[in-house]
Amino acid sequence: MRRILSKHDEEKRKKRNQSILAFFLLFIMFASVLGYGLEGNFGSNAGSSESNATERANYNGFEFTHQNGLWILKKDGFDFLFKYNPEEAGKTSSTLEAVSSYKNKPLYIFSESFEAESEVRTNLASFAQRIQNACPENETCGSNIPSKTCDNNFIIIREGNERILQEGNCVFIWGKTPDLTRIADGFLYKILGVTN
Repeated sequence: MRRILSKHDEEKRKKRNQSILAFFLLFIMFASVLGYGLEGNFGSNAGSSESNATERANYNGFEFTHQNGLWILKKDGFDFLFKYNPEEAGKTSSTLEAVSSYKNKPLYIFSESFEAESEVRTNLASFAQRIQNACPENETCGSNIPSKTCDNNFIIIREGNERILQEGNCVFIWGKTPDLTRIADGFLYKILGVTN
């Protein structure tokens, strides 16, 4: 028989499960980068077969390497990981603050897509002071999740008509659920200066 949980316990369990999944995905992404680095130092011999070759692409002068299902960009001493390359990612004509606007400041995220949230967290973790889940003002998300406004650096990822918009310190990323990671990659490429 299934145990009946209070709303607080259910939210706590859900948050714990999300955290475990987030750490697992981060581990996979960092392990891929580590594997990529080790292969470059030890693995590639002149006589190795072409099946071990990695795909490379150049976009706007930025070189990308495709390995273990991820596109890797080395920029300014950082490794950035993306599921989609710039040609596949969502495009926006919206004006967005550069990645430097997140430097050494707390970043809050509300997301209806765990994968899109993980993509943003992974790539902005080197810039933000800390990254924390938050709830948009006037919404209920749970007792342990703080409510935030556009006075804070706040990224909100939701299902809706596809678009990216910045209002104050808030960035809104909308799209169909299966497309949210692709659109989030488009946002990241734009703030990193890869796309115009």
